[in-house]
Amino acid sequence: MNLKLIFKRTFMLLLATMFLGLVSSCSDDDNTGSGNSGGTHKVVFKAVASEGSNVTFTIYSVGNQSTSASSLSGTTWSSPEITIPAGTQTVYFTASADGASASSTLKAQIYVDGELKAEGTSSGKYLSADTLYDF
Repeated sequence: MNLKLIFKRTFMLLLATMFLGLVSSCSDDDNTGSGNSGGTHKVVFKAVASEGSNVTFTIYSVGNQSTSASSLSGTTWSSPEITIPAGTQTVYFTASADGASASSTLKAQIYVDGELKAEGTSSGKYLSADTLYDF
């Protein structure tokens, strides 16, 4: 693996972690009228890369807890279905992939209760896509 790719992935992980810290630090402390007040939800995070590409890394965050997966392979990756507790304000997802060519694509998707709610895309040889969903 070349050094440029390692630095890029490390930078993206650092950027995602900083973003998650920012989102979680901006939460409404009095919990009046904000967040997932309607009850729990089922969430699935998905990464979908174009043919010949390889999903290599993912990280998702629910509230202030993050989960990552590395050393992945294949054109798709899905998280297990996660029950999001009431009061959660934001979920975040980022994925990285190695593209087969300069026209390769990667989609980072968040499904809430079986419905696609948020999607981020990337194109190129070195792919990184992210998205978030606010309840």
